[in-house]
Amino acid sequence: MLFLAKAALGLGATVALAGAYVFHEGVIRVDVDENSVGGSHVHVWLPATAVPVGLRVVPSRNLEHAAAQARPYLPVLRELSKELRKYPNADLVDVRNPGEHVRVSVHDGKIYVDAVCDTQDIHVSVPVETLGDVADRLESIAPGV
Repeated sequence: MLFLAKAALGLGATVALAGAYVFHEGVIRVDVDENSVGGSHVHVWLPATAVPVGLRVVPSRNLEHAAAQARPYLPVLRELSKELRKYPNADLVDVRNPGEHVRVSVHDGKIYVDAVCDTQDIHVSVPVETLGDVADRLESIAPGV
């Protein structure tokens, strides 16, 4: 019985540490709601750690193609990820038109993109650190950046 308790404790500690590692960078959230009768509602929450891990398992030929296309923008992405860390709470874009509202902001280390109109609502949040991870990976693939 004592062995079973030790095994359960070890398994519980392993699951807790794995969960803490997976969620240490935060969560990427994508919510899309159609404002109509019978409209679709899509809500996806994904640990931000999944992005750099996913970039490691993408076939290298596909990642090289993506890196080649993104090459001119990688320095901008790198600097953007560094500079946004300096502004923990800032509104970057706020556009209002009749029936539409788009807002891009940074709060607590996450970039929020909110687009609301009469037909649908879209809300996306991504940790700023994830931008740096993507830039690092693409820069390692794209020579000459």
